[in-house]
Amino acid sequence: MTTQILDFGCRLNAYEGQVMRVLAAGLADTVVVNTCAVTAQAERQARQAVARLGRERPGARVVVTGCAVQIAPEGWAALPGVARVLGNVEKLRPDSWHADAGSAVSDIMYARPAAPHPVSATAGRTRALVQVQQGCDHRCTFCVIPFGRGPNRAVPAGAVIDRVRALVSDGAREVVLTGVDIASYGQDQPERPMLGALVRRLLAEVPALPRLRLSSIDPAAIDAELWALIGGEARLMPHLHLSLQAGSDLILKRMKRRHSAAQAEDAIGRARRLRPGIAIGADLIAGFPTETEALFDETLRFVGRLSVPYLHVFPYSERPGTPAARMPAVPHQARRARAALLRQAGQAAAAAFHAAQLGRIVHVLTEAARVGTANARTEHSSPVRLAGDWPPGQLLRARITGAEPGLLLAEAA
Repeated sequence: MTTQILDFGCRLNAYEGQVMRVLAAGLADTVVVNTCAVTAQAERQARQAVARLGRERPGARVVVTGCAVQIAPEGWAALPGVARVLGNVEKLRPDSWHADAGSAVSDIMYARPAAPHPVSATAGRTRALVQVQQGCDHRCTFCVIPFGRGPNRAVPAGAVIDRVRALVSDGAREVVLTGVDIASYGQDQPERPMLGALVRRLLAEVPALPRLRLSSIDPAAIDAELWALIGGEARLMPHLHLSLQAGSDLILKRMKRRHSAAQAEDAIGRARRLRPGIAIGADLIAGFPTETEALFDETLRFVGRLSVPYLHVFPYSERPGTPAARMPAVPHQARRARAALLRQAGQAAAAAFHAAQLGRIVHVLTEAARVGTANARTEHSSPVRLAGDWPPGQLLRARITGAEPGLLLAEAA
C-alpha cells in the first residue's frame, strides 16, 4: 500500500503534505498525520485520525508531524500506534523518511526554510501552492502558531522563482503564494525585500505563468509596491483574503493585532478602488475572551457594512500558553451562536456578490470535476460549474448564467 498523507489545517500544511508525499514514496504501509494546532478542534480531529488508524489499519506505520507535534512532541509520541514523530523542519528533509530512526522523538528545531523542494510535488495540477516564507514574529494573544512554526524566515526569491518556473513547465496554470505571514516576507533578510518586490520579480521572470494568487495577508502590512500590482497587474488575481479576526477596535487591541477596524476598512476600500470588482475574503474569530454582545455587534456590523463575501469564521478556541487563554472566557454556546451569525452575514454577502456576476464574462480555470459541484474557478476564486466536459487546466472565457449557494453556473463564451 502506498504512503498516505492526512493533512489538517492551512494551505502551508497542504503544500508540505504534497512534498512529503514525494519524500515518503515507497515506504511500506505508512500513514502520515500532518497536524494543525490553530484550534482545539483541529488537534482533536488529528488525534481521532490516529485512533481510527489504530482500529482500521493496525499494521500501518503511523508518523505524526505538523504544528501540534512541534509544540508538544512527547504527547503525540505517546499515542498508541504512533511509530515516529517529526518536527516541521524534519518532515521536509529526505533523510528523515528513509533513515532507520525507530520510534524516537526527533530533535525539534526551527531553521530557515529550504528552497521549495525540487521534486514535482504538484506536477500535473492546474493550481499549485508555493511556500515563500515560514514562521511569524508577531505574538497575537490568541495564537499558538509561532510556537509551532518559529520566527519569520523567507525563502530566497530566486528559489521561489525557480520553483514556479518548474511548476509552470509541469502544467500549473495558477500559483498560490503561501506561508504563515506572507506580508512579512523578506523582513529577516539584510536587504529587507518586501512581498511586492517578490511578486513583481516573479511575474517578470516567469512570463508563462497566467495566474498568480496570494493566500491570507495581514491588512496592516500590504506594501506600496504590492498595492500598485493589485491595481495594475492583470496576472495577479483580483482576490484579497485578509487576516482580519475582528471588526471591533477593543477586541483587536486585546488580540494584539496590528490594525484597527478603520485601517481594515480603508484597506478594503483601497482594494476596491484600485481593482473594481475585486473579491474580498476575511478570517474572523467569534467569541474572543471579553467579547460582549455589543463588541460582537461591532464586528457583525463591520461585515455587513462592507459586504465581505468570502468569510472563514472560527469560534474562539483556547490555546494553552497563550495570553488570551487566561482572559475571561465567553461561553461556548455564545461562541457558536456568534459564529453562525457571522457565517450568515458572509453567505448573504456571497449571494449578493454572485448575483452581481450574472450575465458577465469571466475567465475560468478548469479543474478536476467533482460530481455535482464545481469544475472551474474564476479569477475571483469563485467556484463554478461550467457546462460541458472540460479537461483540467483550460483557461476559458465563460458567461455566468446562474448561481446556487456557494456556486456559480456558467457556459463557455
